[in-house]
Amino acid sequence: MNLPNKLTLARVILIPFFLLLIYLKFPFHYLAALAVFAAASITDALDGHIARKNNLVTNFGKFLDPLADKALVMAALAVFVELDEVNMNAIPFIIIIAREFMVSGLRLLAADSGVVVAAGIWGKLKTAFTMVTIIAILFWLFLKDDFGGYMTDGIRFFADSIAVPVLVWISAALTVISGGVYLKGYWHLIDSDK
Repeated sequence: MNLPNKLTLARVILIPFFLLLIYLKFPFHYLAALAVFAAASITDALDGHIARKNNLVTNFGKFLDPLADKALVMAALAVFVELDEVNMNAIPFIIIIAREFMVSGLRLLAADSGVVVAAGIWGKLKTAFTMVTIIAILFWLFLKDDFGGYMTDGIRFFADSIAVPVLVWISAALTVISGGVYLKGYWHLIDSDK
């Protein structure tokens, strides 16, 4: 197994540790979860870069890399919907997950036609912004959980009621835009007569 594939596999392996750190309540557990998520996010940037630079692209990597990305992001967003400490309802989560199903379906149709669906700029922007949003939310959870007694009500209100929802909804909007770009670009593969 080459290095990019090992990095991708490491990202998958980090997901249960990330979830465990979210749910186990101990001092700085959100900070530990943030560190694991950030490490997993870094492997996402590194694996593709190393694979392309050193001509190490494999079918295993093509299969596992997008799956690992989706599993990592969906795990974090699903937890945020569940946690009382995060002001996030299920609607942006459903939008994001629906887009992922749609793009995965398009990729299957494209593969059946011998077409490779490469990640576009909107997809990369969506992924990067969503990962930054998750890191920001984890950092806020850490601050609130471990230093909440030192915060004013105004800071709490701004972060909980404005900053977090705005970041999540921007991620959802970028998700819709990138999904629309993919759909428009590969619409010719969808034939309702077949």
